[in-house]
Parts: sequence; structure tokens; C-alpha cells
Amino acid sequence: MRLRAAPSARLWQSDALHSSQDYIYLSNRNQAIEIIIMNTKYLLAIALMIVLSGTIHAQMIFEKSEYIQRREKLMDQIPEGIAVFTGAPLPVGVSQFFQYNNIMYFAGLEIPDVILIIDGVSRTSTLFFSITESGAKGEGISMELIKDPGRFTGIEKVLPYDQFTPVLTSLIKDSRTIYTLFKADELIGEVSSEKANSLRKSMTENQWDGRLTRELQFVNKIHEKFPEATVKDCSNIVSDLRKIKSKAEIEIMRDAGKIGVKAHLAFMKAVDINVKEKDLAARFQYTCKIEDAQEIAYTTIIMSGENMPYGHYNRYNRTFKDGDFIILDAGPSYKYYVVDISTSMPANGKFTPKQKELYELANGIREVCIKSFKPGITLGEVGQNVKKYLVVNNFNPEEARFSGLIRLGGYNHSIGMAVHDGMGTFQGTNEVLEEGFVFACDINMIYADIEIGIRLEDTVLITKDGCEILSAGLPRTVEEVERTMEK
Repeated sequence: MRLRAAPSARLWQSDALHSSQDYIYLSNRNQAIEIIIMNTKYLLAIALMIVLSGTIHAQMIFEKSEYIQRREKLMDQIPEGIAVFTGAPLPVGVSQFFQYNNIMYFAGLEIPDVILIIDGVSRTSTLFFSITESGAKGEGISMELIKDPGRFTGIEKVLPYDQFTPVLTSLIKDSRTIYTLFKADELIGEVSSEKANSLRKSMTENQWDGRLTRELQFVNKIHEKFPEATVKDCSNIVSDLRKIKSKAEIEIMRDAGKIGVKAHLAFMKAVDINVKEKDLAARFQYTCKIEDAQEIAYTTIIMSGENMPYGHYNRYNRTFKDGDFIILDAGPSYKYYVVDISTSMPANGKFTPKQKELYELANGIREVCIKSFKPGITLGEVGQNVKKYLVVNNFNPEEARFSGLIRLGGYNHSIGMAVHDGMGTFQGTNEVLEEGFVFACDINMIYADIEIGIRLEDTVLITKDGCEILSAGLPRTVEEVERTMEK
């Protein structure tokens, strides 16, 4: 800010301001200098506030109103109780810290070892954590966020971690039911139900282990400390809340879709005979990262040759040969949201007659499904449209390869913060599509005996009057694929 002297009465005016209050009468030049210094400090303070605000906002994925609305919806489901969520611990070693999905969903905070109580009775929330200044800086967490997380999340109370037990004790004495997750919470690349099943088999049911999952250990601890307490599972409640995406979530998933499409295109353009699978897996992951993905959504799946029957194959131990057919099943994780995309292509860039025949069949089914998706239709009804298409085109709909596609109309799983987002109250063939629902339309047809697999998978959003393909922009017809792969 520059002040200049007026011709009389030593009036100094700011060039940056224009109201009558910007004119200050001075008795001597020293006062002018003091005002210059004061205004400079004022502007620096404003600039610092803007920078800090931008940094903190960059760490928060959504506006605080989004988190408040989510917690309020959960409160509506638990009017007699509280929901307790525990955050992820710091990883062992030097791995990057990522938060559990449900803490991110309800609070948006990448702070290790937090506990969040959402109280359906008082309709308030309380956050518990303790972290040192150096610990926060070491994880790249803003000190302003640490000092006042309520300002950015709308959480009413923030207390030290060691206050959790006395607060919980008080709430239980008031006869509140405790809701918490019985299913495993997810980190990036994990799926709650699949993680829980895997840990149950490898750990809980192992006679030489026997440990419970982290979530069930927490449930047991509550029962030990408060045997009179009523503890209920809120896993399905939370899954149903996460099922329908808000406008803000959809915008992030659109961006994730764009990243995924770019990475798939980079992969397809690099495919050729004598190219190693591991080189292409690296190319996909590299493209995601340079496009600002925080991670890949799940381990990149590449199926070809004798590995075609194995749906999640990720050993990358083949070099493509002339005549190979390839499936890439891969997607990015962006701001804790993912997309799920699969493409299929010939290694040499040209379809054989048999490859073309099978690919066009799969893509025809895909097009029928996408044209059918809209609010109010059931998955079973979409499946009946698939059946009609097969009959009209002289295929036998009773063949085993069509059974799943007819039963659920190309639907495979919900998508959101996890690649297989939970479905608390899924109705199978009677599931009615709703606006805001995001899922995988997955046309998956494997012919292991001839080492050909067709997988055409899109991330689909149900809109007000139809659907939107969040993974739009990929070559899907035979001609488009061959043109993309031209060298």
C-alpha cells in the first residue's frame, strides 16, 4: 500500500482504497510512516490468513456443511443412541498414512488414531485425538486444523484422546445404545466385507491365531468395560448412507473417472506384442499418479493367455504374444473416491474374427444395459431387456454365460469410497435404481478354453432421467479400439 501527501493539511490517501474513511489527517510525517507500517502489517496478516485458509481448505475434501449433513442423517437413524467410529492408526514402517473411509465420510480428517462419537440424542458430535506438533507436521497436517478441527468440520466438541473413556462412561449411564461397526473399516484399496471375510478365515478361525478384527476387538472391549451396555452394529446403516452420492461426491467421482480413462488410454496405446505386463501395469499406475490420483483404487489386474480364468490376476508375469487377448481391470483413487473400469483388447491391435464376434456380443449387451438404466427400473427389468436382445439376435438366453447378465442386468457392485462399496439393504433383482446411485456395469465373459476374455466395465451414475457414464471417453466398439491402438 502506498500513501501519498495531499497538497494541504498533510492529508494521506491510500491508492488501494477509495472510501472517505481512507483519508487520514496527520500532524507530522512520523505519523504517516507509522500508518504505512500498520497498513503493511495489516495486509500481510490478511495475506497470511488467505494462505492458511487455502492450505486448510486443500486438506478438507468437502465443505463442512457436507459433513454436518452426513452426521445428521446418521443421527436420524440412531435417535436413542450414539455411534462410535475409531480412526486408522499410523502404519508400521514408513508407509503413507491413509484414514479409514468412515472417518473421512463423517469428519474428513486425516488425523491418526481419532475417535468420533455421533450422538443421536443430543444431536452433537465429539472428536477425540492427541497428536504432537511434530507428529502433525510429519504427516503434513495443518496446525490450524489440529488447533480447531470444529471450524472446518462442524464437530461441536473436540477433546483429548484420554477423555474418551470418561465421556463414554457418562453416555452409557444415560442409557444410550452404542452403535459401532462390526464389519471391518476400509483403507484405500480395501473392501469392508471382503476384508472382514479374509481376516476371519486367516486370523480368527486360525487355530494358531484366533485374534478378532480391530472392530470386533473394540466391541469386546466395550462389553468388558460396560457389561450393561447395549451394543449394535451400524455397518448396514452406514453403507446405506454412503450408497446415494451427493452432488459434491459426484463431482469428485467425475474427476476420478477422467483420470481412469486417461490411464486406460495410456495402457491401450502402449500394448503390443513383446511388451511385458509389468511395464504396462507401471504405465497405468504412473499415469494415475501424474494426473493427481492419491493411489490406485485396487491392485491393477491384467489377464491374458493362460491367466485369463483368474478374475483378479496381478502377477504381471507374461510378455504379450501375437494372438493374445488382454483384459485390463484398473482404476484410480482420488480424494478417497474410486472408479472401476475394465477394457479388453488384442495384443497386436487387430481383432481376429473370433475375438471380434465375442467382443461385439459383449458390447451389444453393455449398450442394452446402459440404455436401460434409469430411476425406478429394477435390475431384474434391465436383465429382461438383455434377454430380449439375446433372443432377437438368435442367442440362447439359457446358456450359462448369460445367466448373471440376465439376472442383474449387468450390475456387479456399488462404487464409492470403496471399489465394492457396501450395500446394506440390497434387494437383488428387485433392487430399484435411484438417482445418485453409482455402480459397476460389468459385462464379463470369459472363454478360458480359447484364452479369450471380454470384460467391459463402466462406472455408472443414475441421474434424474437416465444415467451418466463416469468412465466415458473410452473406445468401446471394435473399430474404436483398433483405431486407438494403431501404431
